[in-house]
Amino acid sequence: MINLRRLPSFILIILALLAVLIGLGQAMTTSLTVKGGEEVTHPISLAAEDRVLIQFSAVGEASNTVHFSIVFPNETVRDFGEIGQTSFSFVCDVEGEYTLHFANNDQTAEKRVTLNYEIDHYIFGIPQMLFMVILIVVVSMAGVAVFIGLSRKP
Repeated sequence: MINLRRLPSFILIILALLAVLIGLGQAMTTSLTVKGGEEVTHPISLAAEDRVLIQFSAVGEASNTVHFSIVFPNETVRDFGEIGQTSFSFVCDVEGEYTLHFANNDQTAEKRVTLNYEIDHYIFGIPQMLFMVILIVVVSMAGVAVFIGLSRKP
């Protein structure tokens, strides 16, 4: 039978673990408006060995394309040219701020860009979420072993 005195503390611990685990995942969806003849930038801070997936699509009145490029922290530029939608993934080699550039070369109409990106953090070559699950299992098993070791012997 469940001990009702400990129930609030169990619920508090479970909620705290859920809050921590939810905060570890990082996915972002945003919508940007790029006016005619202007450029919009979107910075992303990354750590070394992060896996990044960037997806976007552009919608406009006359055409559905924008000029897209990524500037890496070491000032390297990856230019994708005029595209309407793309999906690009890479592994972060250099820690720092990566900047996504969306330029609207159409002088008359604005474009709406829907940007989705997902960042997967890795610890010791293991995805961070899997690492945290393994850590929780190991700590739980150690707790059970200590509990069994300290229990009274019949």
